[in-house]
Amino acid sequence: MSDDKHRATAEAILPLVGGPANIHSVAHCMTRLRLGLRDRSLVDEEKLRALPAVLGVVEDDTCQIVLGPGVVARVAPELQALLDGRREREDDGAAPGPDDAREGPGTGAAVGAEDLARRGAAIRAEAGARNATPVKLVLRRIANVFVPLIPALIGCGIVAGVNGALTNLGWAPGLAPALTAISSGFMSLLAVFVGYHTAKEFGGTPVLGGAVASVTVYAGVSKVEAFGHHLAPGQGGVIGALAAALLAVRVERWSRRVMPDALDVLLTPTVTVLVTGLATLFGLMFVAGEVSTAIGVLATWLLSHGGALAGMVLGGLFLPLVMLGLHQALIPIHTTLIQQQGSTELLPILAMAGAGQVGCAVAVYLRLRGNASIRATIRSALPAGFLGVGEPLIYGVSLPLGRPFVTACLGGACGGAVVGLLGQLGAAIGSTAIGPSGWALFPLLTGSRGLGVSAAVYAAGLVTGYATGLLATYYFGFTRKMLDELGARAPKHGPATEAATPADAPGPFGPGLDSPAVPES
Repeated sequence: MSDDKHRATAEAILPLVGGPANIHSVAHCMTRLRLGLRDRSLVDEEKLRALPAVLGVVEDDTCQIVLGPGVVARVAPELQALLDGRREREDDGAAPGPDDAREGPGTGAAVGAEDLARRGAAIRAEAGARNATPVKLVLRRIANVFVPLIPALIGCGIVAGVNGALTNLGWAPGLAPALTAISSGFMSLLAVFVGYHTAKEFGGTPVLGGAVASVTVYAGVSKVEAFGHHLAPGQGGVIGALAAALLAVRVERWSRRVMPDALDVLLTPTVTVLVTGLATLFGLMFVAGEVSTAIGVLATWLLSHGGALAGMVLGGLFLPLVMLGLHQALIPIHTTLIQQQGSTELLPILAMAGAGQVGCAVAVYLRLRGNASIRATIRSALPAGFLGVGEPLIYGVSLPLGRPFVTACLGGACGGAVVGLLGQLGAAIGSTAIGPSGWALFPLLTGSRGLGVSAAVYAAGLVTGYATGLLATYYFGFTRKMLDELGARAPKHGPATEAATPADAPGPFGPGLDSPAVPES
């Protein structure tokens, strides 16, 4: 039954993105279906957003359809199977099936939600055009290298967390070595996977990228001396592997241009591996090692000395990075910290931005009691928001409204400040993997004071982010004009609430009410 549901979602998406002929690649990350399209103008974004399974649509270098964790991993192969099946029919000369021209369902969305969606799309398009600079495009492509690795990072991170908990409790000591091998095996070869996907992303031969990156983790490099120091296996981490694979792509392209066709199959791989391998051993590994060490030292210093201020800045600025689609450029930094320290202390702080966004959305829901369409959008996107999928709420609610986006950032800043302050006081926490956020991050938490304290610190930050985002948005997120335009109305048990000032606005649950308003069914 579940497979039928995901197949139906794929069938509904296909005609709304221009059909099989318009799709040249299908991929996915933790939450988004990423489609490479030949003609963007064929996408019916309005109908796409109206699909029940779709939480949002993001225009980037690919068409990104937000489906949420778990769902996207099931819809992507169904869509790929549809594409493969229909292309086979076309190759056999068969006429398209009746489903090939199927139209997506009508939107049925109310005017308020449609207006916000259009504003969000316009803001995204403007930001995308403004930020399509060469440097930022390269950053996005580097981020794409790490996206396919996230599921393995999550799985190994959770196993590492379970192993740590069992070890601390003194349970199943005979199982600990096995769990250590399972959780550490992938991490010990992470550089190879990074090299493979780097070459694939930048147009080289993937296995050559993996081959040159494997040099960095080979135990025998300890016998190689560079800049007066003996190298260490793994020195430079993912940054060294990334640099080596990028160089391999350039060397391979040069070699194919100058090499005679008869010799290309033998000499190009050899030249690529030899030249890049030597450059990696006698230059890149040392330099990348210094950069990786600097990242670890800077992150540790920033959080140990900056405390609340550092947490406030990081938590408050992360939502704008998500808005611009640049947040994935942080993945190499997170991965480097996990390799060096076993966890990244940055991720729990950055996750507070999602808490501020959730609190903001709840405030908008309570404030706009007369706007059924916006409330329906929030109800559908809020569960994903609690799990750290923020794009539907950002582009569908807070960003188009303007002021609520600022108050959501304030909620993230306050939540980050709490986590940063408690970390400075000795209760620092980190995440053993990247990918999840919100409530989904709890299984990946680690800290020097144990899992219980780590969970309590993270929960304190989330609650602060929720509360600050809610209260700041409720009292300061709307002007009188905005409330009039959005059709806000007063609760039945109190006076009119058309003003947005603290003096005139009732509490979040309405005058005389000590519990939240019951959501509409």
